[in-house]
Amino acid sequence: MNKLKIKEILKTGEPGAFIKISGWVRTRRGSKNVNFIALNDGSTIHNLQVVADTGKFEELLLREINTGAALTVEGTLTESKGSGQNVELMAEKIELLGKADPEKYPIQPKKHTLEFLRENAHLRFRTNTFGAVFRIRHAMAFAIHKYFNDKGFYYLHTPIVTASDAEGAGQMFRVTTLDAVKPPLTEEGKPDYSKDFFGRPTNLTVSGQLEGELGALALGEIYTFGPTFRAENSNTTRHLAEFWMIEPEMAFYDLKDNMDLAEEFLKYLISYALEHCSDDLNFLASRLQQEEKNKPQDQRSMDLVEKLEFVLNSDFVRITYTEAIDILKNSKPYKKNKFQFPVDWGVDLQSEHERYLVEKHFKCPVILTDYPKNIKAFYMKQNDDDKTVRAMDVLFPQIGEIIGGSQREENLEKLESRMKEMDIPTEEMWWYLDTRRFGTVVHSGFGLGFERFILFVTGMGNIRDVIAFPRTPKNAEF
Repeated sequence: MNKLKIKEILKTGEPGAFIKISGWVRTRRGSKNVNFIALNDGSTIHNLQVVADTGKFEELLLREINTGAALTVEGTLTESKGSGQNVELMAEKIELLGKADPEKYPIQPKKHTLEFLRENAHLRFRTNTFGAVFRIRHAMAFAIHKYFNDKGFYYLHTPIVTASDAEGAGQMFRVTTLDAVKPPLTEEGKPDYSKDFFGRPTNLTVSGQLEGELGALALGEIYTFGPTFRAENSNTTRHLAEFWMIEPEMAFYDLKDNMDLAEEFLKYLISYALEHCSDDLNFLASRLQQEEKNKPQDQRSMDLVEKLEFVLNSDFVRITYTEAIDILKNSKPYKKNKFQFPVDWGVDLQSEHERYLVEKHFKCPVILTDYPKNIKAFYMKQNDDDKTVRAMDVLFPQIGEIIGGSQREENLEKLESRMKEMDIPTEEMWWYLDTRRFGTVVHSGFGLGFERFILFVTGMGNIRDVIAFPRTPKNAEF
């Protein structure tokens, strides 16, 4: 007999059907005559109740059905007498696949802190919260591929090991096979990378953008979706050393086209989540309400589902960086010195500034454009004022920047000049500059941090809780 998924059974199961399921025990409660076992197989937030008459099964077997144990159950579906479910399973046969000692199994049916669950990340998928988060994460990954495929984009696999630093930030993880204690040295006493595996210094990628541009300038429209790495010593709720990025690059797109695509893309993903992840979203919305019930009303988050619908149904406001600075300088928080970070033309806006624009001033998502060139990367298209570049950041409620992108500089002379200003060696980037030498075109792209987006969709408060095994400073467990 084929096993069925609990998700399918709860949707379409008919009383009287004889079925077989496998899963893990969430809870077991019993009396002298009957045991009620809540079984979950990961396919849904909901459990299937298994009813086991005590007289049909050995006492030792029933005693070993504890939280965390794995079972296969065969039996007949019947109409449920309890609330919250249409059917339950009257067990005819129970096979104990794997025991879970209640004295040692850490994920017991009680409230656990998120920090405790991070320490037990190998088992936290079995909780309702993390089951919901990772089903949503899967759905969003699938939706990303579906969106770009349906629009005619090509999925390009850019390298994880690279010799280039796309951001010019230098915060990279070095990749080497040289002896860490006694590497071969040059005459100057520096590590001799000509003896290394790749014959030169290499590192883990911080972005697939530069290689993505090469693909776009032949295939038209491409996207990357892969892991990226930043060696930032940042122990915050918003930073990871290893995270996933979605980076589309499009030939013949200017800044407006880029903004249009970003808005459409985000709305598509949110619409997909609302349509396909409603049970998990409703659970997480309820969890968030419970978590914040003791906070003052004005400090509570917007209802999770309402927040997603709000973004979906809003037109994103588009303003320049200069206009944003003026708005911030005329704001009450600025006049009352409530902002922690300075507000001056030329500084990079912080999350508090971005959230003020979105949540207080405009009360909808915002796209900021035309940032000062001195705080942006070398590859961004320079405006005629020689002060700003055609950059764009998409700002969301509760999270601030969620997408960063720009029109790319297609003019060879301007690009080379900017690279020299920023001490980026043009001779090492000959391959990138070739795309401006041969058939250059207007082109644009952006990057969406996948975990940052999943934070927004799930309402979780810490980025370490939306990736299976977070990599952070001093932490590479599991």
